[in-house]
Amino acid sequence: MANSDILRFVALDAEDLAVISANLQDAVVRVADLVFVPKDRRFALLASRFDWVAAAAGRMERCQTGLHFDRVSRVASMGFDRADQTMVLNLLSVVFEPGDAPGGAILLTFSGGAALRLDVECVDAQMRDLDLRWETKAKPGHAIIDDPSGAV
Repeated sequence: MANSDILRFVALDAEDLAVISANLQDAVVRVADLVFVPKDRRFALLASRFDWVAAAAGRMERCQTGLHFDRVSRVASMGFDRADQTMVLNLLSVVFEPGDAPGGAILLTFSGGAALRLDVECVDAQMRDLDLRWETKAKPGHAIIDDPSGAV
């Protein structure tokens, strides 16, 4: 992997976090690779990130990516069993929900109604691609279901 293919981002506000979210859209994450270390106030995950930039250049690739958040006081989950270490989640978005400034919550939304909420003192995140990269056969996509009732 060329050094230019390795992404590294630091997020200190909601706009920075939006850049990380865009690059992690459709990443797959094993529940076993979600870790909260309360004494260090750190939440970390390891993901298999689909490389959207490589796809635009005609290459279908995924790479292993680490993401961590500091200054985390609490982690809550819904829509999946955190004890099922073999379960795989598909990450859709990472957003900051403001609370008492500069604090709030980081919301990680996964397909199928699964989500994580990280209560944070402030936005303090880092994302970095690791050296492992491989070809994939399919580009992630999301089917739009047509509702004949016209409801939105």
